[in-house]
Amino acid sequence: MKYIFVLLILSVTSCNFSEKTESITIGSKETEFIKIKDFPDNLKAKNIILAIGDGVGPNQITLSRIAIGGLDHRLFIDQIPYVGTSLTHSYNNAYTDSAAAATAWSTGYKTKNRYLSLDPDKKILDTIVEMLHKKGYTSGLVATSSVTHATPAALYAHIDSRYEYKNIANQLINSSIDIALGGGKEFFDLNKINDTHYVLTEKESLQLNFDHSKKLIGLFDDNGIERSNEKPTQRQMTNFVLNHFNKQCSGFFLMTEGSQIDWAGHDNDANEMIEEFKDFDLTIKDLINFVNEDNETLLIVTSDHETGGLQILKQDDDKVVVQWGTGRHTSTPVGVHAYGPGAELFQGLMDNTDIHYKILEAIDYKNLDNQSCNI
Repeated sequence: MKYIFVLLILSVTSCNFSEKTESITIGSKETEFIKIKDFPDNLKAKNIILAIGDGVGPNQITLSRIAIGGLDHRLFIDQIPYVGTSLTHSYNNAYTDSAAAATAWSTGYKTKNRYLSLDPDKKILDTIVEMLHKKGYTSGLVATSSVTHATPAALYAHIDSRYEYKNIANQLINSSIDIALGGGKEFFDLNKINDTHYVLTEKESLQLNFDHSKKLIGLFDDNGIERSNEKPTQRQMTNFVLNHFNKQCSGFFLMTEGSQIDWAGHDNDANEMIEEFKDFDLTIKDLINFVNEDNETLLIVTSDHETGGLQILKQDDDKVVVQWGTGRHTSTPVGVHAYGPGAELFQGLMDNTDIHYKILEAIDYKNLDNQSCNI
């Protein structure tokens, strides 16, 4: 009797999961191949671009590929030549949130979920932005979430709760971040920060030129940026930052995040996830072209974690059937894609903390002189 009871429980569980399916039309767009160059293995990078697809696991990429161009299509992320895999667990949990994952890249240390650039004992950890600032680097961040959200915040904030948005906003204003673009207007006193920052609130502002007499912050929505023609995309904000950087500095560090891919995963909305991923992949296209032209920039593309337990089950005529396993994060390993000088370091299996140290190795951080670059 006990054996029969167990079988009944398993059967009910299976039926519940089978209801969470969506049908996605297979795309037909032709692959746009992009130039990929060879960089000498001994060449050191000067600049770093870290592109984050929040919530992107292997199947988010696979489904986007199929929906955009079909089974044999190649996305721009697919064309990045060096590929590795990252484990994502936090200090004391098999799954990570964005705060602990971003702290791992930012500082090289594991911490507890919800903590931002603090160790598990709440001691302050130096972030890569703070480290590079002492070497004369300029820095920027882009997010389609609020600029106070967990992933961007781990670059400048030190706090034991990622949800203290107004505190985090104050830390951003007082940080060494030179330019920050995203949402989060409701967390800032815009009149108070006008003395230290150019404040952008309209998409049209990205067409203007600004000098480097003040830092720059773009707040294009109250919280996350609602996708519309009136709001900037990740691609547009990223290109603005690259054009605005002070070329007189030792180098630059840029983090750009497709934040709302994750939000669609939490909502189990495959169509919305694909729309967000399209913006992310077009951003990657422009970043690859930037690396080709600049020759001194290392591009790393990765994710903090997978969201939603996405599975691609089968093809049904001109559609694929997908299933979500959860509305939460999972511990599925994520990809690491790299291009430019030092990209060969990002192959094989690594921990998310390793990404921090591989970046430092790629720019030969230990041999960089201390200096300043006043914006």
